[in-house]
Amino acid sequence: MQINQGGCLCSAIRFRISGEPVFSSICHCATCRRASAAPTVGWLTFDRGQVEMLSGQPRIYRSSQGVVRRFCGTCGSQLSYETAESPTTIDITTASMDNPALFPPTLEVWLEHRVSWQNTDPARAQYSRSTR
Repeated sequence: MQINQGGCLCSAIRFRISGEPVFSSICHCATCRRASAAPTVGWLTFDRGQVEMLSGQPRIYRSSQGVVRRFCGTCGSQLSYETAESPTTIDITTASMDNPALFPPTLEVWLEHRVSWQNTDPARAQYSRSTR
């Protein structure tokens, strides 16, 4: 089984991932844009049992009903997204992985929120909204 690690910018928070993600996606939604201050966010969806916190304690922000975003309280790095709609999974920001190239995105979600100047990749599956 493949083991990978990741963490925040300042290294106060470190985590370990076991195995392959369920999904590797790029999200164009307005709340991800605002939370990251970027036009898109790459996400890796894992079963909760695949993710282990090694050090540090992320802060929590409830960005909308049933949604919890976790981030480093020191450097502000966005780390995870959890939703009540999918209680058995957790999304980890792709760019917080030590090697973000391991799991390239295969789909794009929330294209109805896409910033007009942000290109999409037609080789990826495209969803107007979420896949959930």
